Amino acid sequence: MVCSAAPVLLLAMTLALVEPPAARASQPGQSQARGGSGPQLDPESGAGELLLVSVYVQLDFSDAPWRAALSQPLTVPAASVSSAPVTLAGLNLTTECNVTHDGCSYCACLSGYQWNASICNHHQPCHTPIKHRPCGCLVLSPTEAGYCQLLPPGGSCLLLPAVPATLSLDSWLQMPGDTLNLTLLTNQETTNLNWFLWPTGSPSPILLRAGTCVSLTSSRGRTVLSIINISHRWAGEYICHFEAQGFRWELHQVVRVPLQATDVTGLPDQLSVSCATSPGFQLSCCIPSAHLGYTASWSPREGSQASVFNAPDSQCFTLAVEHCPAANTTYACELQSPGLSPLRVAVSVTIIRDGDTTCPEDSSTVSWNVTKPGHVVQAQCPGNRTGTVKRPCGPDGVWGPIHSSCTDSGLLALLLRAQLLQAGQGWPEEEVSQILAQLQEQVVAVTSPSDLLALVGTMTVLAKVVADTGTQLNCSALEAVLKITDKVLGMNSSSLWTPAQRQMPSVGSSLLLAVETLARSLCPQDQPFSFVLPNVQLQSQLLEPTFPANYRASFPTQPPLRAWIPRHSLAPLRYNGTNVSITSLVLQKLDHLLPSNYGQGLGGSLYATPGLVLAISIMAGGQVFKQVEVTMDFGDTDGSPHCVFWDHDLFQGKGGWSDAGCQVQAASASPTTQCICRHLTAFSILMSGHTVPNHPTLELLSQVGLGASILALLMCLGVYRLVWRFVVQNKVAYLRHSALLNMVLCLLAANTCFLGAPLLPPGPHSPLCLAAAFLCHFLYLATFFWMLAQALLLAHQLLFVFHQLSKLRVLSLMVLLGYLCPMGLAGITLGLYLPRGQYLREGACWLDKKGGALYTFVGPVLAIVGVNGLVLTMAVLKLLRPSLSEGPQVEKRQALLGVIKALLVLTPIFGLTWGLGLATLLQEVSLVPHYLFTVLNASQGVFILLFGCLMDKKVQEALRKRFCGSQPPRSTNSLATSETYISEHSKGRSKDAR
Repeated sequence: MVCSAAPVLLLAMTLALVEPPAARASQPGQSQARGGSGPQLDPESGAGELLLVSVYVQLDFSDAPWRAALSQPLTVPAASVSSAPVTLAGLNLTTECNVTHDGCSYCACLSGYQWNASICNHHQPCHTPIKHRPCGCLVLSPTEAGYCQLLPPGGSCLLLPAVPATLSLDSWLQMPGDTLNLTLLTNQETTNLNWFLWPTGSPSPILLRAGTCVSLTSSRGRTVLSIINISHRWAGEYICHFEAQGFRWELHQVVRVPLQATDVTGLPDQLSVSCATSPGFQLSCCIPSAHLGYTASWSPREGSQASVFNAPDSQCFTLAVEHCPAANTTYACELQSPGLSPLRVAVSVTIIRDGDTTCPEDSSTVSWNVTKPGHVVQAQCPGNRTGTVKRPCGPDGVWGPIHSSCTDSGLLALLLRAQLLQAGQGWPEEEVSQILAQLQEQVVAVTSPSDLLALVGTMTVLAKVVADTGTQLNCSALEAVLKITDKVLGMNSSSLWTPAQRQMPSVGSSLLLAVETLARSLCPQDQPFSFVLPNVQLQSQLLEPTFPANYRASFPTQPPLRAWIPRHSLAPLRYNGTNVSITSLVLQKLDHLLPSNYGQGLGGSLYATPGLVLAISIMAGGQVFKQVEVTMDFGDTDGSPHCVFWDHDLFQGKGGWSDAGCQVQAASASPTTQCICRHLTAFSILMSGHTVPNHPTLELLSQVGLGASILALLMCLGVYRLVWRFVVQNKVAYLRHSALLNMVLCLLAANTCFLGAPLLPPGPHSPLCLAAAFLCHFLYLATFFWMLAQALLLAHQLLFVFHQLSKLRVLSLMVLLGYLCPMGLAGITLGLYLPRGQYLREGACWLDKKGGALYTFVGPVLAIVGVNGLVLTMAVLKLLRPSLSEGPQVEKRQALLGVIKALLVLTPIFGLTWGLGLATLLQEVSLVPHYLFTVLNASQGVFILLFGCLMDKKVQEALRKRFCGSQPPRSTNSLATSETYISEHSKGRSKDAR
């Protein structure tokens, strides 16, 4: 066909042949109107003299209207001289063409005709292309000619086409959770079979393929499409496209899926109303857009107006209550659809009366109305966010914290689209890149932990789709992945990552796996490829089958990172005869976002990391190869290094560090750390910040020592019970022994709690473990603060000799210092670090060092030990300083003896033994300091019993009087207690002054 300015018609004619069948095989002659002819297709044979034959004739009318031309007599000349003449009995149109300004033709088929499948595959459709659909209109260029063909007739009626297949469905109504089965039965050979779903409101059908919900099974003449766990998102018109007998065919079935009760949202779910201030209110129940028509009826309905509000993706039925009910009322929204069970949502309305305690109206972020205590107010998320916000009204009329489940609507839409793609809706080769491009634009919308989880969830789902379908990414799609990852790694840890990790502990591990999978999916045509961002660096290289000796990659990180794979390790891949793609990916800051999970052999240590994770992947022939030896140089590192990789299968799928198959090797030419691993995955290096020796003897010694300490402290309490009124006969003695008694009580409770903590289930979700960690923190701090109180008392007596103390006032100050200060520190630590998930150490009921909670204990202890050391030094200097008049040598010897006894008393009480314990916490040490610290720390109770209690002469005299009946002397020169040193020293100074 040649395009021209004149109209062109392609006609199908029904001819009556009067000659024998031999003449029917001849080609049709030229028409009188044009002189050209079209090819003859499948002549129809029949009996009798009058037979029907389909012939195709092209008519071109240049100077006359086509209808007038057709009204003239038309004869079809014989194909040859020997052929018998034929008579034209009828004429049917097959194709109508309209010529555009550029000379091309838009040619559409008329009823009963269709373009041949081979022509459809090589021409553009007139309208928006929908793959695999029967083409009724094609665009033909000026140099092309074509026409629509008659579809194969069916049955006894030769004018109606017969579809060579049937599409059956068990029921048009599918209940949620059921399995949908669509069965195609064919009686002809079919090719290019495809399934589509056209949801209501969608601009075009969606391709269905095998996925997590979709399965396709085929046998001879039978194909079944199955969809498991169906929901309302799978409702719509199902279309089956296929080719048979040279044409394209399509069959349709409509499927309806009702909604579930969980798909209906009542807003609010409960409401408190003050009739004096708000005589009217509004209730709503909303459903997602669905195929089935739902109507809503409210009860009670008196004095109210119902209305319907349609949104792009939802439909809300509202009830405007104009007059407040007289009593508490429950309103019910009942949704009905013909032939289905109704869905019911109840909203309870509570009336607030005068004098009732209420939470006041608040419009801080969301409009919170006046609410009765005990109620939880629910409201829709503000702005372009999906979900609800809830806020409880406390029993005292004070608003509680806001609980938000709001997520950016754009991020949720992309997550849903990715999930449906994984389920089997859509074409991954096109949609993965589109979703990644849109996700890159939506990164700026991440402002809450739920947004972060939605973004990471979308990347995780897309990675699974890419891995399952073998989809390859182009450069722009991979750049989008890297830019998203760079921004995610740079997000605030305290406000986004820590709350997200509380909701989903494996979110960091999921991000790592997703980025690994997507990074190695770059198509070979776009390699080599490199990309550098502040938190992400990637190098991808395509090796020919005869690749060089070694693979090397280096990254300008701090410290520099290098990796190489020897040729002998890559040699087995050459036999495949395919190109080998090696991708090296460096992620910074990710190791701080991964859970502190350590596999076998690493679980007893605390580690620091250099902030680098290196992921290496090898693809050959569309398969991933992991059994390759790789050597990595992580630069100069401090501490004891451990070469590790992230094992996604550890800890029930949460992931953890493991050193299996990896070893440390000292570099020969430089003082750097090299790791050799015999497999490929995400690698890093751990430096032991604190290694707790896992030694049975040490554990047994610690338990025995703590038991002995607890027993000694109990004996100390028993001794005080017997001698208390004899040893507190003056104010200084009373204050000193009061401080010592409170210190004994705190240390006794702390040791008991610490000894029982390993028996509790660890983890932030264990209330007992949290309570044990908090109590240990508070009680040990209280022990040190009572030591500080005793030291300050001693300092006061040394500096202000003649100043009289008020027993009640000093005791009150000591109680505030000994209990209120440590309680405040422990409470602040709990409130600050628990929401971040950094309060508890992994696998133990004690403070976490990695998050910084441990330093809220270490800092005060170091400060108190320092102050006590200064006080002790001042006491020694005061005792050694000569008086104004030289005394006898006996007094000097007694002073020296007092210093020695003072040191024996003050050293354990002031906690100098904890200095050794703090050293073992802050840096890696050998086993000897751990043993020394364990013995000294576990013996604190014994030291206090011996030196703080039993070696006191007043205590000894009181015990002798109690058990032996002897009378104690009226005065004593004991050097074992602090107040005696002060008394003697003060007397000496007073005499000298006189």
